[in-house]
Amino acid sequence: MNKLRSIIMFIVLLVLNSVLSPALPLTSFLSSAYAQNSSPLTAKSLRLGAIEEHTRVVVEFTGEVDYKLFTLSTPYRAVIDLPETKWDIPDTIQDKGLVSGVRFGSFKPGQGRIVVDLRGPVNVHKHFILPPSVAIENYRLVIDFEPATIATFRQLKPSVSETQTASITVPKVQSLPVPSPTPQYSAPTGEFTPKPRPRKTRKIVVVDPGHGGVDPGAMGARSREKDIVLAFSKELVRQLKATRRYDVYLTRSTDIYIPLRQRVQIARNRKADLFISIHADAIKKKNIRGLSVYTLSEKASDREAAALARKENQSDIIAGVDFGDQLPEVANILIDLAQRDTKNASVKFAESLISSARGKTLLLDRTHRFAGFRVLKAPDVPSVLVELGFITNRTDEKQLTSNKWRRRVATGMVDAIDNFFRLK
Repeated sequence: MNKLRSIIMFIVLLVLNSVLSPALPLTSFLSSAYAQNSSPLTAKSLRLGAIEEHTRVVVEFTGEVDYKLFTLSTPYRAVIDLPETKWDIPDTIQDKGLVSGVRFGSFKPGQGRIVVDLRGPVNVHKHFILPPSVAIENYRLVIDFEPATIATFRQLKPSVSETQTASITVPKVQSLPVPSPTPQYSAPTGEFTPKPRPRKTRKIVVVDPGHGGVDPGAMGARSREKDIVLAFSKELVRQLKATRRYDVYLTRSTDIYIPLRQRVQIARNRKADLFISIHADAIKKKNIRGLSVYTLSEKASDREAAALARKENQSDIIAGVDFGDQLPEVANILIDLAQRDTKNASVKFAESLISSARGKTLLLDRTHRFAGFRVLKAPDVPSVLVELGFITNRTDEKQLTSNKWRRRVATGMVDAIDNFFRLK
């Protein structure tokens, strides 16, 4: 009898709950479903396999993936665009077969990217998704490459795009809150008009953390250049803002890729008075260390500076950007007389920067060098590129990841900026 009474009471309570709160179970269900569906896609592994002349790339994901695949030449690359993705993959992938290297990371907000470096022209033989199986719990993206001639590669490129997508253009960063300036140069002639300087009380400084997203930059034993320079740039911006003498902006504040020419345009759109691009160097000779500063020149100061410029200018290639539609405006602007004053101002700031850094960190021999860095080619914004040290040197890498070192060197840079604008 007591058992029957308990059952009846339970049924009554269940009915009352459904009458008084009919939406509760549905709401709970929807919330749970939404939480499951909104979990980010994660790449769990990436492996290569070579069988005779064919090379296979297999990427495992935690969920079904909508991908876009296309190929580029000069150099030869295959690019896989993905939804926003978390990366649970080792930074280094051993090259194999037709593949000479693989990079991955965020390309722009909401989009991940894998770039596969190829040893030469290839044909994408096939690509497909495998669902989870009894043995493997993840979805697998499979891409098979086979060798091709240059002519075959060019003929097959459109058909590869048709199967999944067309090629990707250079992304746009988020629009800035300031109004866009009138275009400064025309495509046919490259004529340059210096941007008007509005009256303002604070100087504007744009700090550019190099690399980012799918482009990791130089690799150290325990760190990546893109992470080191972002942390340092944020510290520099923090200290500059604390002076209340400057309006300061970052070209990127997260781990995202931005094309080199877009970085230049960000500085121009902000009407910057100074542009500082932050990097960390790498070299095979692991005993080399020290900070260095670079300014723009079409003729490099030495072979090392020329090599560094070539490496840094490869950032867009590393990220899988196609420059087929790029206009030669930068080359035309460089011949304009207006840039002479900008170059002179850049050199003066470089000298101030070196003077302020002395005693705060070790300096590389011949600390001020110059070469043709694409990111320094804003025609009317004094610009420098700072290599904080060598990530390939054990001592430098330890300093580059030290909060105390970052604060000390950033303080020196703030002093240099103060001196530059005081003397200007």
